[in-house]
Amino acid sequence: MSEYISFENLAASAKTEYEKLQATLANGPLSPKDRMAIPQQEMPTGEPKERARLMTEVALGYTKEQAIVEANRCLQCKTAPCVNGCPVNVPIPQFLAEVAKGEFKAAVDIIKTANLLPAICGRVCPQEKQCQGQCTVGKTYKNAEKAVSIGRLERFCADFERENNLQSVPEVAPETGKKVAIIGSGPAGLTVAADVRRAGHSVTVFEAFHKAGGVMVYGIPEFRLPKSIVAKEIDMLKQMGVEFRTNFLVGRTGTLPQLLKEAGFDAAFIGTGAGLPKFMNIEGENLIGVFSANEYLTRANLMKAYDREHADTPLYEAKHVVVVGGGNVAMDAARMGYRLGADEVDIIYRRTKAEMPARREEVAHAEEEGVNFRYLENPVKINGDENGRVKSVTVLSYELGEPDASGRRSPVAIPGSEHDIDCDAVIVALGNGSNPLMEKTTPGLTVDKKGHITVDETGMTSIEGVWAGGDIVLGAATVILAMGEGRKAAASINNYLNK
Repeated sequence: MSEYISFENLAASAKTEYEKLQATLANGPLSPKDRMAIPQQEMPTGEPKERARLMTEVALGYTKEQAIVEANRCLQCKTAPCVNGCPVNVPIPQFLAEVAKGEFKAAVDIIKTANLLPAICGRVCPQEKQCQGQCTVGKTYKNAEKAVSIGRLERFCADFERENNLQSVPEVAPETGKKVAIIGSGPAGLTVAADVRRAGHSVTVFEAFHKAGGVMVYGIPEFRLPKSIVAKEIDMLKQMGVEFRTNFLVGRTGTLPQLLKEAGFDAAFIGTGAGLPKFMNIEGENLIGVFSANEYLTRANLMKAYDREHADTPLYEAKHVVVVGGGNVAMDAARMGYRLGADEVDIIYRRTKAEMPARREEVAHAEEEGVNFRYLENPVKINGDENGRVKSVTVLSYELGEPDASGRRSPVAIPGSEHDIDCDAVIVALGNGSNPLMEKTTPGLTVDKKGHITVDETGMTSIEGVWAGGDIVLGAATVILAMGEGRKAAASINNYLNK
């Protein structure tokens, strides 16, 4: 269980460190030893038992003093290994240098040369595995968690700009007369839309749901990523001239070949994500009270099931929720369970905490909020009552054997260890596969055996003039990896259209 520290205590500690920093700076520039001596700044969060029942954001963001202190921990390495760890190559040392001086607007302007969605990436990207995983400070400590908190500082800068109304519409080149269709409004699609529009091409984004934003709207909960922030970023694209057509399911409302021929688009980008949930294929998965994490989170996030008086979708009442899985989506679903009224929430994971793929921060937040982790267990059957509703889940205990192909130790079942866990809802969070709709309705579009669209090194598919990126190519990945694929594809699209 992680230890909760109140906002007031963190703010007071940061003020003290800020005053010490200013006193040191008064004697001249900081030496590397001075920088290494600065303590890492913790992110303030809401009180666990209170926030576990609220949809408001859990992480409260740095104070100005915290941001300045944390940014001064950066050693300003000449080789900048952190930049190599960033899928979109944000100029990290440069923006941190501005934060260290208190020049927050200058810092966010530097970030936006590579990343137009810093408020989103600063909240949901796994920085500890990317930019922070390469940070020299963390490597010096031999502990990645001690790296400079690049993601938190990125978030701070973006929030500072938005909260002080300092945002400006990116410059758009003169109109070229070329038209580009973007299929899907998730992180990959929005990134392509921004970069292609900046080059002067006309851009239309087609979104199957009634709101744009993709997984950032329907998948990631409000308490991790406020939807107002996503809406603000989408509004910026609209101000740039990007058109959004919602409730348009490409493959049903109209096919991609029809868009290219009849609507006269010169190029297209497919960024439809990986939205086909995987199940366990065990007895009882068709009982009332069994949900995919996709459906459970979409009802709560996009359709706001928690707002009982105004929601257009019913809320399934459950007092003991069991979530199966160990990724970030499992953490989101478990924490959502408390916010939808559960008294008890369990996460079942067939390995140990060490092998769990979820971000350490998300696991810590779930622990603080009271989620019970049941390691080395896995369901073999879901049991129902006389009305066909979930009443319990039968699980088998496991022990760890030899590492599998990914390097994680494989779970081995312990014969005769079956036991039941009473519950009234089961959420399956075991990842997603690719929806076959695009493949089935687009002749000539090549996919691999898992249904992922195959692309060349530029992101172009087997069809000339059609690119793809994000989860539909990578499989279930991260927001920033999808954005990285989008940037690569956008550069190729712009080059293609210019020729």
